[in-house]
Amino acid sequence: MNINDVSGQVIDAAIKVHRTLGPGMLESAYEACLLFELHRRGLRAANQVEMPIIYESVKIDVGYRLDVVVEQAVIIEIKAVRELLPIHQAQLLSYLRVSDLRLGLLINFHELKLKDGIVRLVNKL
Repeated sequence: MNINDVSGQVIDAAIKVHRTLGPGMLESAYEACLLFELHRRGLRAANQVEMPIIYESVKIDVGYRLDVVVEQAVIIEIKAVRELLPIHQAQLLSYLRVSDLRLGLLINFHELKLKDGIVRLVNKL
């Protein structure tokens, strides 16, 4: 499955979760349900994935955790906020750079229509 197929499956799964739960829940509820839906679709997905940083060739655990990583290729950053801010995109781009992954999806489940809360970001490596 290529990276675009994976992101399509993730978006479809997120829409299903949003239609079922609606806006107004905690991020942790969306994360758990999205992880369940991704597994049900046969995708390899892990949540709260530890991500150390490398500083001057030293691996340092600074407590970063990726919300969800799918097929070891796509990072999903889950939000349930009134509006996405530039700092949310900067956070995901930083995660992409540090992890050397190419694609990230920032998904804000607080939107009335989930499609209005999805941002696709690419790490240009």
